[in-house]
Amino acid sequence: MKNKGFTPHLFRKKDEGIKQKPMKILKDKKVRGFTLIELLVVIAIIGILVSIVMVSMSGATAKAKDARVKGDLAQARALAQMIYDSDTNYTALCASSSALASSGTYGTQLGIIQADVVSNGSSTIPSTVVNCVTSTTAYCVSAALEGCRYYCVDSAGRAWTTSTNACSAGTDCL
Repeated sequence: MKNKGFTPHLFRKKDEGIKQKPMKILKDKKVRGFTLIELLVVIAIIGILVSIVMVSMSGATAKAKDARVKGDLAQARALAQMIYDSDTNYTALCASSSALASSGTYGTQLGIIQADVVSNGSSTIPSTVVNCVTSTTAYCVSAALEGCRYYCVDSAGRAWTTSTNACSAGTDCL
């Protein structure tokens, strides 16, 4: 009987009822490894699996960027409420129609949000990444997402994805 996968003992056990004598260990036996064909097949299978994973992960980057922009606008909404609580109006939220304020009480935080939205915003709509419209009693902030879509938040509590820039019409995400 051939014992594969482990080193055989040099002596048989006493309780087998056979005289103890050394077993022959074959020193001239060839050690067989993997053939070239087997290795190539394994490499081909790994390559196919990697390509499937890469194709399925291509959309994950865009979704992650969109989620980050949505999170940034949620933070901008919270800061807008803090601005309203301290100033009793929303005018300090926007520096212009295409940028959040970078000065004032919450300017540092709004500047960080603006930079993050610009770096993670849409690559297809680079000129209008952030849109900001304010009045004394209302605001609307939207940002471009991947796939020619916009995410909009406003002072009425609305937050959703639209196909057009909702803030261009005024201070509502309608």
